[in-house]
Amino acid sequence: MPYKSALQSASLSIIVNLLMAIAKVVTGILGSSFALVADGIESLADIFSSILVFIGIKYAAKPPDDNHPYGHGRAEVLVTITVVGLLIISALFIVYQSIIHILTPHNLPRPFVLIVLGIVIVVKETLFQIFSRRAAKVNSSSLAADAWHHRGDAITSIAAFIGVSIAIYLGPGYEAADDWAAILAAILILYNAYRILQPALGEIMDENHHHMIDQIRDIAEEEPGILGTEKCFIRKTGMTYHVDLHAIVSGEIPVKEGHLLAHNLKDSIQSEMPEIAEILIHIEPDQF
Repeated sequence: MPYKSALQSASLSIIVNLLMAIAKVVTGILGSSFALVADGIESLADIFSSILVFIGIKYAAKPPDDNHPYGHGRAEVLVTITVVGLLIISALFIVYQSIIHILTPHNLPRPFVLIVLGIVIVVKETLFQIFSRRAAKVNSSSLAADAWHHRGDAITSIAAFIGVSIAIYLGPGYEAADDWAAILAAILILYNAYRILQPALGEIMDENHHHMIDQIRDIAEEEPGILGTEKCFIRKTGMTYHVDLHAIVSGEIPVKEGHLLAHNLKDSIQSEMPEIAEILIHIEPDQF
């Protein structure tokens, strides 16, 4: 179900980005607004990144096999890092083109550009809110990256809206206002790329998840026969987690009973924390 929800979101993202890109590029050209054209170009990159997210989630959903005993979830991280790279390239392209446009005399933007920008801002921010909630629900780093792509698009459009408004209402001499706004938006996009990259790097480096460790220990303390826990390591793989746990039991019980306690603990943890795909429990005696 988490992968299905993420795939539906990625599909919607592709369709919306395509429509937004066409609308922004056409309006920007007709309305003499390079900020909007740059915004449209960034949306074209969004289409490619959304396709990558779709492919990555599709691959990550494949079950474990002999060559990938932990599943294929890490494909999500690779897609996330690729999406961040596309964000950086888009931002640098916008800066480059904006500088060229600032140095080249051009006409004032047309007022109808503001209408399109207003629509884009509302649509993109709405998509960010929807996708970010879904990403948090299904623990998808690539879907979170795609959500921030929508937020970056909204920020670019807000900057363009401000720049175009200044150019229109202040008139001749302020033609480049929307170009400066595009540069500001590119800087914000770079910052968003940094924010997206941080958790992706943490995932690929197997950073521990301390809030989950505390919850696992609490569940273990309530489990009959489990006297406590020692080591607990958690790694995120795609939208699920794998856990290595050392559980303490009485050293007087037979191996068979200790094995049964481990299975009962595993069932209890996965019942309360369905995001955990696999738990490896090592039984430790309370005394040697």
